[in-house]
Amino acid sequence: MALQSNDRTVLITGLSGFTGKHLAESLTQAGWRVAGLGGERLACEFDHLDADLNDTERLSGWIKQVQPTHIIHLAALAHVTGSDALSYYRVNVLGTESLLNAIKEAAVVVEKIIIASSANIYGNAISSPISESSEPQPVNHYALSKLTMEALVRKWFSRMPILVVRPFNYTGPGQSESFVFSKIVGAFARGEKELRLGNLDVSRDLSDVGFVVEAYSKLLTSDQCGEFINICSGRSISLLSVIDEMAQIAGYRPTIIVDPAFVREDEVKELYGSPAKLFDAVGEIDVPSLHDTLLSMYQQKVVV
Repeated sequence: MALQSNDRTVLITGLSGFTGKHLAESLTQAGWRVAGLGGERLACEFDHLDADLNDTERLSGWIKQVQPTHIIHLAALAHVTGSDALSYYRVNVLGTESLLNAIKEAAVVVEKIIIASSANIYGNAISSPISESSEPQPVNHYALSKLTMEALVRKWFSRMPILVVRPFNYTGPGQSESFVFSKIVGAFARGEKELRLGNLDVSRDLSDVGFVVEAYSKLLTSDQCGEFINICSGRSISLLSVIDEMAQIAGYRPTIIVDPAFVREDEVKELYGSPAKLFDAVGEIDVPSLHDTLLSMYQQKVVV
């Protein structure tokens, strides 16, 4: 017999991050009990632990206490640049293995474990749209650590109900300005006269965090396990089109300066994915327009 929503307990790692906060709020409103690992405790949590992912013994004891029916693993070192190479593997690879070992040692029975990988594993794909069968071509340690994590997780497919998701770029209110789309919106919200960016000739499969949250929520109760699924909108949006849209929203256009400090030598020119497998699994999900996403971010930043 299927569990009712108020019988479901979801443990989310990386809960206090950008995606985790949006996801926790959405699942709480849907009647889930939410427990979080890492960072600040949110008001919606019934239990919380701030611990190192690699502290398997401590994680195991806490998981046994929480008794989650579902788990979403978002915690990761997420920046493509700026960290030493070993950190990516310690957090993204060994941290994920530690979590899975902790779940096993806690002897809890979970219905679904969603593990977030990244579309960055595809690198500079030869053709678009990129499907789950496209050959991985990672171009930096972040992407390579995620691909290594996927290889490690695959061996657990026969032991646990795991689904690996590969989110493409997404943005929304509350995202750090260390990410380029939020940085652009923040500059317009503050009325800055100059905007310093790196490579301008890039396009991304850009979606809204609300779209991603809905995808995770639906996959959480789907039948899919032992698979890899793209989380993407199926549309390619150029960085320049984001600037054009923000100029319309804000009513002015700053001077755009290409700053060599922000230019990546191994820049991925285009990431454009196919959401076909996702939609086959959970049905079609509406993708907010670029205008609506940017406007929601702009309004929040102006108010703040």
